[in-house]
Amino acid sequence: MSERSGAPRADRPHMPGYGIGGAEAGSGLLPWSWAVERLTRSTFFWLATVGAGGRPHVMPVWAVWMDGALWFSSGLRARKSRNLDADPRCTLTTDDALEPVIVEGDAERILDRDRLAVFMDALDTKYETNYGAEFADPKVNGVWRWRRPGRSAWWRRISPARPRAGPSVEGQATTRQPA
Repeated sequence: MSERSGAPRADRPHMPGYGIGGAEAGSGLLPWSWAVERLTRSTFFWLATVGAGGRPHVMPVWAVWMDGALWFSSGLRARKSRNLDADPRCTLTTDDALEPVIVEGDAERILDRDRLAVFMDALDTKYETNYGAEFADPKVNGVWRWRRPGRSAWWRRISPARPRAGPSVEGQATTRQPA
C-alpha cells in the first residue's frame, strides 16, 4: 500500500506472452480508485475459500464495500463459513468479466454488534432488503470483512471478449503485498 493514500501501488501483471510491459512501459495503469468504484457498485461477488486438504471452494455472495474493505455474510453451517473459520485466506472477485477486480487476502469474522448493525444497514440499503440487524446474529450467521490485501488485480477491456483474438486491454494494474 502507498503510505500516503492507503491505496495499493499499481504495477502491471506478470503475463508472459501477452505483450504486457512493465509499469514504466506506456500508459494505462488504472488507479486503486477505479477498482474501489467497481467494488462499491458490483452487485454480486464470487468468494473463493480454502477447504479441507487445500481444495478450493467458490460461491456467489452479496458484499458491501465500507471502511476500506469488502464485508459479506454467510450462514454458519455453509461450507464457505466453515472454510473461513478454519482458514481465513480467501479471494473475492466482482461479477464483471470485462472490468474485473480481484482481491486476495484474509477474512476477519466480525462479532461486535454495533459493527454488525452498520453492515446490515449498508447491506439492506444496497440490495433494497429489510433484513435488519438481527439477521447478523453471530450464533446463526457469520459476517466477515476482507482485510489485508495479499494481491489485487483489476483491468478494463476496450473491445468485446474475443477468446481467439487474444487480449485487448486498455488498462490494468496488479499489486502484491507482503504476507
